[in-house]
This record gives sequence, C-alpha cells and structure tokens, in this order.
Amino acid sequence: MYTATDLLFGSIMTNGTLTGTAFIIATLCSLAIGIFIGFMYTIKNNYSKSYIITLALLPAIVQVVIMLVNGNIGAGIAVAGAFSLVRFRSAPGTGKEITSIFLAMAVGLATGMGYVGIAAIFAVIITLANLILSNSGFGSGASEEKTLKITVPESLDFEGIFDDIFERYTTKAELLEVKTSGMGSLYKLSYSIVMRSKASTKGMIDEMRQRNGNLEISCSRPVAMKSEEL
Repeated sequence: MYTATDLLFGSIMTNGTLTGTAFIIATLCSLAIGIFIGFMYTIKNNYSKSYIITLALLPAIVQVVIMLVNGNIGAGIAVAGAFSLVRFRSAPGTGKEITSIFLAMAVGLATGMGYVGIAAIFAVIITLANLILSNSGFGSGASEEKTLKITVPESLDFEGIFDDIFERYTTKAELLEVKTSGMGSLYKLSYSIVMRSKASTKGMIDEMRQRNGNLEISCSRPVAMKSEEL
C-alpha cells in the first residue's frame, strides 16, 4: 500500500520497477490531470474539441512511453527525437496552446516516473497562474506587432512611397516580403508594423489607398510562417 506522502511527493514505482498497480494508478491520474488541464484551457480561450481531447489524453500517452523506456538510455534518446519531430509536423500554434501542450507533456513525464502527486500539484499551480496572468494586466503594456499587406500595381514604384505614412502612424515598419500576383501585374507587399499610441488604423489605410490605386490592403495580427516540409 502507498501512504499519503508517497502519493504526494514520492514515486509509486518501488525501486524504479513497473508494477500493474503503479501503472493503473499513474494512468488514471494522468487522465484525470489531463482532463483538468483541458477544462482549465476552456476558460476564456478559443479552442476546438479535438485540441481539448488532445490535452486530456496527452499526459497518459507520454506517461506510458516514459514507463516503457524507463532505465533504457538508448530508447529514451529515441523517444526524445520522436517528440522533437512533432514541432515540424504540426501547424504553428499560439503561445497559450504551446504552453498547454508542454504542461501536458511535463505531467506525463512526472506520472511516467511515478510522481503523480507532484504532477497534480504542478498542473494546478501552472493552470491557475496562467488563468490569473491572462486575466490581469500583466504584459498588456507591450506594443503589439501587426502584419500589413498592401497590393500595388506593377507600374507603381513602391520603394519608399509609404515611408511618410509609416512615420506618422507607426513606430516600426519593416518590409518582410515582396511577391508578384495576377500574372505579374500586381505586387503584394508584407510589412511588420507597430502602431503608435492612439494612431488610427483606418486613417493609415485610407491614405495608403490613395497611393495604391484603391487596391486591397489588410492589417492583422502576425501570421506565423509555414514550416518547410521535410
């Protein structure tokens, strides 16, 4: 039998040996903590059902893998390499999504080594801290970068034509990409910008429309670049 201290701060795996009882306890705890992490993520966050299910199941999956490679250095390195491939085969996510994924993996690592109590306490602390920081003013004073995309006709010399507008409305304007469109009849410019305090996005776009022939202009949050296929 396991004492309360063993369940909270010790490992339920005696001398690192995997037993049926330890496996069942660790798996049930992993599922319970994963469901808790998924539930906490649904509070004031945009999410999909598949993502929440992933958060709920990921700790148990990682836990089983860690239990199976316990004590085998070669297998552990192979598993670490397999997990690293997830980064290149998955669509880029937001900071909160990535944090939740790493939290679920950390819980799985802890339960896989038998530290179910530490895993539960850690999950509660991190999810509560994340909730508090998200709903507070922490970090809100930082300037937010935006992606500005401007379509210009082929005949327009776009280099420097918007500089005076950027100077009035932004504190930063960096040209990231130039590509052709419409069989070469159009150019699409992508800028990374930081708006000045209380500057009007509409006013900036209206002035730019007068110079690009009223072609398409969009201003949005930064879009992560697609990972190159292996």
